[in-house]
Amino acid sequence: MRSQREPVSQDPPLRTAIVGTGTIARIHGDAMRTIPTLGRLVAATDIDADQRAAFADDYDVRPYADLASLLRAEEPDLVHICTPPGAHHSQALDGLRAGSSVLVEKPPTLTMAELDDLHDAQGEQGPWFATVFQHRFGSGARRARALIDSGVLGRPHVAVCHTTWYRPQSYFDVPWRGRWDTEGGGPTMGHGIHQIDLLTALLGEWTEVTATARRQARSVDTEDLSLAHVAFANGAVASVVNSVLSPREESYIRIDLDHATLELTHLYGYGDANWRITPAPGHEERVNAAWEDGEWGTRSGHAAQLAAVLTALHAKEAPPVTATEARRTLHLVAGIYASAFQRRSVTPADVGPGSAFHTAMRGDGPPW
Repeated sequence: MRSQREPVSQDPPLRTAIVGTGTIARIHGDAMRTIPTLGRLVAATDIDADQRAAFADDYDVRPYADLASLLRAEEPDLVHICTPPGAHHSQALDGLRAGSSVLVEKPPTLTMAELDDLHDAQGEQGPWFATVFQHRFGSGARRARALIDSGVLGRPHVAVCHTTWYRPQSYFDVPWRGRWDTEGGGPTMGHGIHQIDLLTALLGEWTEVTATARRQARSVDTEDLSLAHVAFANGAVASVVNSVLSPREESYIRIDLDHATLELTHLYGYGDANWRITPAPGHEERVNAAWEDGEWGTRSGHAAQLAAVLTALHAKEAPPVTATEARRTLHLVAGIYASAFQRRSVTPADVGPGSAFHTAMRGDGPPW
C-alpha cells in the first residue's frame, strides 16, 4: 500500500491570486495553506468591496478593486478564477494575455467555442489554462485509473454515473443561477459535471449519446434533470443521471469490468473508504492484491489538485486538467443537451464547430 507524499519544491513558492472571494475562493485559500512550499496566495479581487476586504484580512493578501489592476501590480504565476460561470471566459483570457497561467472553477466556460478560444490563447511554454476537476486527484480515482489502464481488471462493459442532489427553489433565487446566459446550463452543466469528468477520465473518449432533459419541478430557464445513455470508444456503455430534485443526495459511480466491479459512493468529495472493489469469481487474489498495492491516503479536493497544478508549473509543464482534457468533458455535456433537445442520438462530430450547441449549450433552444 503506497501513500502519496506531500509534494515539496526546492524553488521559491509560486505567487498566486484569486478572482472572486466567495465561498469557493475560501476553499482555494484554505487549500493553499496546506502546500506553502509550492505556492503562496498574495492577492485577491472582487467587485464586492466588503467581501474583498474580509477575504484579504482573513488570508493576509493584498486586495484589488479589479482584475486588471491586480494583474499589472502583482504579475502572478497563477490566477484562480472563482467567479460565477458567465465571467470565466473573459477573466481567463485577461489572465492568459497578461502572462499568468489560469485555474478556473467548473464549468470552465459557458460554451465549447469559448473553451476553444482559451485553448488557442495559451502559449506553447505557457501560460496555460486548467480547470478544477478535483475528483480526478484523490488516491482512489488514481488507483482505479491505474488498474483500468494496466488491464488487470479487464475490459469495461457497463457503468453508472449518477449525481442525484437536491436544490430547493430558493437556491435559484441567486440571479445568475438557473439561466443559460450566466450559468450555461442546469445540473448537467453545473452539478453533475464533476462526476461526468471523473467518468471520462476513467473510461476515455465517448462516441455516442442518447439523452433526455426536463424542466420538471423548478422555476428555471435550464433543465433540472437529465438522463443519458453514453457509449465509449472502448465499448463500454454508461447511464448518466443529473438531478437537483433528489432529497436523498448521492454521487455514485460504478464500473463493471471483466474481472471486478469498481464503485464510488460519496456526495461532494471522497476518501479511500468511499471506494469499493468487488472481484469476479476466480479473480479475487490478483484483483485484491493489485488494489491494495495502489496509491492510498489522499482525499479528493482542491488541495490535491492545486498541489498537482503548482508542481507542474514549477517544472514548467502544462498543469492538469488542460483545456484539451476539459474539452472532452464539456463536449459530452454539449452532446447530452444536443441529444435531449433534438430528440436523437448524437456523436462528437454533431456538436463540433458549426453546430448550434458549440456556441451555446441550449443550442437553438430547449423544447420548453
